[in-house]
Order: sequence, then C-alpha cells, then structure tokens
Amino acid sequence: MNIHEYQAKQLFKQYDIPTLHGKVVDSPTQAVTAAKELGTDAPWVVKAQIHAGGRGKGGGVKLAKSYDEVESYAKDIMSKPLVTHQTGPEGKQVHKLLIEEGCAIDKEFYLACVLDRATSSVVVMASTEGGVEIETVAEETPEKIFKVHVDPAVGFVPYQARTLAFGLGLEKDLHKPFTALIKNLIKLFLEKDCSLAEINPLVLTKDSSIIALDGKINFDGNALYRHPDIKELHDPTEEDARDLEAAKWGLNYVGLDGNIGCMVNGAGLAMATMDSIKAHGGEPANFLDVGGGASQEMVSKAFQLILSDSNVKGILVNIFGGIVKCDVLAQGILDGLKGIELHVPLVVRLEGTNVDKGREILEKSDIKVISAIGMKEAAEKAVAAAKGAL
Repeated sequence: MNIHEYQAKQLFKQYDIPTLHGKVVDSPTQAVTAAKELGTDAPWVVKAQIHAGGRGKGGGVKLAKSYDEVESYAKDIMSKPLVTHQTGPEGKQVHKLLIEEGCAIDKEFYLACVLDRATSSVVVMASTEGGVEIETVAEETPEKIFKVHVDPAVGFVPYQARTLAFGLGLEKDLHKPFTALIKNLIKLFLEKDCSLAEINPLVLTKDSSIIALDGKINFDGNALYRHPDIKELHDPTEEDARDLEAAKWGLNYVGLDGNIGCMVNGAGLAMATMDSIKAHGGEPANFLDVGGGASQEMVSKAFQLILSDSNVKGILVNIFGGIVKCDVLAQGILDGLKGIELHVPLVVRLEGTNVDKGREILEKSDIKVISAIGMKEAAEKAVAAAKGAL
C-alpha cells in the first residue's frame, strides 16, 4: 500500500526524522491561508500530492515567492491531471496540495531502506545524487550508491551509519544527527512493516541541518491487519476503479496496457499465460487470478472487469482443473457469462480433471467459445482473435 508525501512526513515526525513545517490543503484558497499560517517569509513550496514520482519534472512542485504565486500555482496544478513518467499519458488528478516552508539547500542526497529478500535483511542505500531517480543513478553512476545491510536480529549498529556518512562526504559534526536519522528510519521501516521508506532528497541546509525534504513510504499489504492506523491512510482516489472493485470480490486484478483480457486460476499460471501471449506477438490487458474456488458471482465479476476495459479485443480463459474439476469450471464460466454481453472473441483452454466433459459443456453451449488445447495453441488463438483473424 502506498501513501502520500504528507502522510509519510507525519510518520517521519512520529519517529523524530526532521522535516519542514507544512500544511495539507484541498483548494487554492486554502493554499494561500496555509502559506500565511506558515509565516510571512517567502518562499513557499506548492507540492501536488499523488502516488507517483517525478512530480517536479511534471510541473507538480512549484516554488512560490508571493501569496499570489501560491494561489496561481495551486490553481494550475489542481486544474488538470498531472502527468509524470509514472502516471502514464493520462496523468492523475490532484486533489490535495502540500504547502511547505522553503529552506536554503546546500546539498541534496538520496536515502532509503528497502528489504533484501536474498539476505533477509534491510538494505540502507545512500547516494550523493539526491533529487534524481535512483534507477537512473544505478544505471549511469552505480559507484555513487552506498549500501549497508542491517540484520533485523542484530539490529542497527552505529558504525554502519558512519560508513554511509563517509561515502556521502559528510563533515564529522554531521555524523551524529545523520546516525540518529538513519536509526529512526530503520525503526520506522521495521515497526510499520514497510517495503520501502525513501527520502529523496535528504538535504543539508546552509545552516548545517539535515532535513527530509520529501518522503515516500510503501507498506506490505499482507501486514496491514497489524496496523489499523496505517490502513486508514489509504486513499481510494489514487487507485484504479477496477482494482478497487476487484478487491471487493477477492479477485487479484492488475490492469495493463494490452488488448487481450486474461482470466486464469493461479498466480503462476497467470504469469505464464501473459508471457505466452507476449511470446506470440500479443499484449495482455490485465493480470487476473480468480483463484481455485471462484464462485459464479466471482467469475461474472471477473468478466465484467475485463470487458470494462475498452482496449480489450479478445479474452483468453486459461483454467487448470485440480481441486475444482473442469466440468464444474466450464459450467461456472457459462453461468458467469449470464446477463453479460460478450462483444469480443472468447478463447478457453481447459486442462485437468474431467477436461473432456468440460470441453463438451462449452461446445454445446449457446455462447460462441473458441476452444484451445495447450498453452501454445491458446495463446496463438487469443492473439489471432484479438486481431480479428478468427
């Protein structure tokens, strides 16, 4: 689960990680009021609050030197979807702004905690290239990224922070506050079951203060039951409406950019199905795992989700009948299509227990089903159907 920058900074404050004073607003008028409440000394920073990186390059972060500029920038940012390299060309509508006091920046750094599954440890990464996407730094100047591994069983050891401090070229008198900041960031990461806790940039100001100028935190969704306070931070306006609908029905759905809708039982099989579609020249429109015991209602909702995507030109249902037999699954597909207008070709591949009975049920139905045997044939037919060749 992702949260907004202002929410991340609220957590930073709880863990004594230094941030600037700021206020969250819902309108340009409130933005001006917030700037006045923060103090009369310009500048102020007007920051769009969306779940996407690259806001500055997209025009979502502005430095205002007067109240008129605060209002003007707020109106501009909230008047249209904000497009960044992470939002796609359609962009995201900005519903909230963070109005923050300015500061005199001397240097910018990158700092983050992530989980290293290979070593079962927390990796603390730091770089002198603050304000830049870490992926770009890793690709172009990997020698500028410094890492230490923190074993959760042993805990954070101060020398690890000093190792990063030396790598960043921090003066000796800054090592103590830098060490405290890293210690608190790791504590936040572990106690809140984060998958990412990132500060980009972490800045050194002209008066030698170290401040988290931005914040990005992602949480392990499987651990949210332990953190009702974190769960309350979820912003449904940042989610795809289809993802929210799928979650209501217990469906694992992720929308993609292709034109072949996929319905599969099992995450591994779903991934293999998408790979097969791409290998045969097609593009999957979604990842959709209905699970091994999907009800008629769940299957029906799955078809509705797939067909709600206007890009879908064909559907591939790839089902393995193990716990639930193929004849039951076939009838479930037909029942799930009741009341739904199927306006695109439907390719169905069944394998497993009672597969012949399942195929017979589909062949005798009133619904036009393109039957396929084997993954290769299913992918080939799905790609051809989406192109109008079947």
